[in-house]
Amino acid sequence: MGKTKKKRDPLNSTMSLGDHIDELRLRLVLALVGLVAGTIVCFCFGSRVVAFIQRPYNELMPNRPLSMLGPSDAFVGYMKISLVAGLILSSPWVFYQMWLFVASGLYAKEKRYVHLAVPFSAALFVAGALFFLYVVAPISLTFFLKFGKFINVAPNWTFQKYVSFITTLMLVFGLGFQTPIAIFILTKTGLVSVGALKRSRKYVLLGVFIIAAVATPPDPVSQVTLALPLYGLFELGILLGYLTKRGKKQS
Repeated sequence: MGKTKKKRDPLNSTMSLGDHIDELRLRLVLALVGLVAGTIVCFCFGSRVVAFIQRPYNELMPNRPLSMLGPSDAFVGYMKISLVAGLILSSPWVFYQMWLFVASGLYAKEKRYVHLAVPFSAALFVAGALFFLYVVAPISLTFFLKFGKFINVAPNWTFQKYVSFITTLMLVFGLGFQTPIAIFILTKTGLVSVGALKRSRKYVLLGVFIIAAVATPPDPVSQVTLALPLYGLFELGILLGYLTKRGKKQS
């Protein structure tokens, strides 16, 4: 009688390089399936999502709807909104697949942190996207409007340009808010010590402003509103690493 082949548990296994490549392919496919499903759902409810995305603009310019320069602008913008909203909707599943792949390279005692990281990763991603939409976007849009008025330029924003601006920075802020989880995993697995993170503060502070300058439009408002939360999240990650290390020593 042949041996029964047991199903491999990604949280309790060791793999070769080829297995890691296969695991990466599998996780990417599953994450993509979840993203497509979330995008389809958001596409079906796109009018509500569009109204949600346009809220900062409508509050600043209630009597001036966004314009179009080309026949496909509305459709392209609609698809971008559906894609970003689908990523936010499917973020728990996407991050779960990402952390399962990360877990395949960890020791057995370290893999239990995967289940802890998934909900926090999804929550921080959504929080970062909403933080930009509700807090940063109104400040940035107000700055652009006032600067245009200062140089006597009338605003005539297009739907596609506005959507690209909003959705891109929602993704940037969502990914930036992953910093505490990344630091937590690095410290728990021993790849980076809390002491090393503390010594790197000045370099991190410089780095977050460089990242903010590259990832945001060339205005100081957007750059500062991204850089300061990023650095605050870095400090939060150090605090989490310190508290877990201290709890481990006490136990």
